[in-house]
Amino acid sequence: MPARLRLLRAVTVLLVTGLALLLTLAGLSASGTWNAVAGRDAPRTTSAADLELALNDMDAQVANLLLANGDAGKGRLRTPYEKAVGFYGDARDEIGHDLRTLAVAAQGDRGDERTVESLTDSFAEYQELVGRALENDRRAGGRADALADYRRATDLAQGQLLPEARDLVSSNNAVFNSEYVSASSALSAQLFAVVALGVLLLVVLGSLQWYLSRRFQRTLNASLLAASVCALLAVVLGAQLLSAAREDLHGARRDAFDSVVALSRARAIAYDANADESRYLLDPRRREQYARAFLAKSQELYGVEGASLGTYDSQLAATWREYRADHQVLRFTGEFRRELDNITFAGERSAAERTVETYAVYQRDDRTIRRLLAEGDESGAVEFCMGWERGTSNAHFEAWMGALGDVTAINQRHFDRFVDAGRSDVGELLPSALGALLAAAALTVLGLRARFAEFR
Repeated sequence: MPARLRLLRAVTVLLVTGLALLLTLAGLSASGTWNAVAGRDAPRTTSAADLELALNDMDAQVANLLLANGDAGKGRLRTPYEKAVGFYGDARDEIGHDLRTLAVAAQGDRGDERTVESLTDSFAEYQELVGRALENDRRAGGRADALADYRRATDLAQGQLLPEARDLVSSNNAVFNSEYVSASSALSAQLFAVVALGVLLLVVLGSLQWYLSRRFQRTLNASLLAASVCALLAVVLGAQLLSAAREDLHGARRDAFDSVVALSRARAIAYDANADESRYLLDPRRREQYARAFLAKSQELYGVEGASLGTYDSQLAATWREYRADHQVLRFTGEFRRELDNITFAGERSAAERTVETYAVYQRDDRTIRRLLAEGDESGAVEFCMGWERGTSNAHFEAWMGALGDVTAINQRHFDRFVDAGRSDVGELLPSALGALLAAAALTVLGLRARFAEFR
């Protein structure tokens, strides 16, 4: 009998030790996952998206500077020009910051390292071309040379800088997604293992209680009963920790960050489309090219099959009315559809819908610009495109970007909340579970001490 009791005690202690080790490793792994998500995976994806946006913004502001400058400063649109100067400087500073951030993040990934190096070199060439364009535009009769330099600069941006920036967004987002899938699978496996070991531990403790009751003619061993309660508590806390971590990770990645990525892409596309309007007015030789580019980017944001610039507004309005009547009817594609398919949080749907509605206003402004130009009112088209007064295109674009920022902020706040909750669970539940296991082992040893004494 003493040998059997020692065997059961040893099995119990081994199971407690194994469960404690498993929970410790799982907790450390979960903590490492949250550190990677918040400190590496999400920031480098958003930095790449910010870089794409800033490149689009900088190129747009160059077009705006040339368009608003008049003839070597004569007839300059003062407010649009001054705003473009400020936005241009902000975008250039943001690009420098993002390139430095991405260079650090790319270390160890040779593909991303090469992309960042190429971006850095190409951006230096782009700045040289832009500098020449702006310098030429400041002198009388320099508009043709300025426009030629700008064509080369914007072609470099569209042909190399922006595709490489988009590749970085996709690459970093794919790495984040892969690590999310791996971490989620690991948490599921750890949860299964914790439950299995926990059940086995409870079975052994129950068997030990039954054996003592039968052999020593006692109903219950109070210490073993308390050990069983502690073991059950540890299993519940451990399972809660891993289950909550898996749910928080899903919420952070799928519910929140998937939307952040879609909305960041939408913002970058929006700035590029807005730049196409300025390019359209600036460069008569390429107007057809820039009109096609504007439509293509509009389709990336809110895609309606078969739409042209002439029919896009009516088709957008029709498909949007159908959606508002029934949220299950989404007869459009693009980044806005991606967001509306992933509505999760309070206030998110209304914010996303407001974004599409302000976008529709901006789209109608584009048709006004083209109509004014077709009617021969080029100065009116330029002033409406570049003005910041209420009712102008830039004012409506700013309202659209504000609405887009609101829905992005909702998802970013919940991403941060999921990360904080995941870290908090590890810090609170893991010590409690390990403490309960330690108590279970101590109570088991204590409960058997009196029984061993009877054999002395």
